[in-house]
Amino acid sequence: MGALDYFSDLFGGGVTKTKKRKQLQTVEMKVKIDCDGCERKIKRALSSMSGVKTVDIDRKMHKVSVSGYVEEKKVLKKVKGTGKRAELWPYVPYNSITHPFTAQTYDKKAPSGYVKKESFNTVSNSKGENEFLTMFSEEDPNSCTIM
Repeated sequence: MGALDYFSDLFGGGVTKTKKRKQLQTVEMKVKIDCDGCERKIKRALSSMSGVKTVDIDRKMHKVSVSGYVEEKKVLKKVKGTGKRAELWPYVPYNSITHPFTAQTYDKKAPSGYVKKESFNTVSNSKGENEFLTMFSEEDPNSCTIM
């Protein structure tokens, strides 16, 4: 059948649709896990999904990491289908935040070394930030733009 398939593709005998392939990604979620039974239930449900490569569960941090060719929404829906309350991982390492102990980002429930994920507090090297750093220059006394 190899020759027949070759000629049919060559002369355009059939229309083939290209399927968009999912990207390899890691989905991290916060899930309340109490016991070994809960852990097994979640792991079994996620392992049964197509495209899942690894499932890592950290019961102490209440963190579930799923790696593979999966979509965030489908993984989240699958975990919620087990009866557990789940959300995407709401924390980032505290060293990636400019002011980690402000009232908006500090969370007592966060695991050690993590703070709440807030988009306006992340460290960035934008042009506007550099503009404020060079506004007052000790080398050039006439460079003060405010006065």
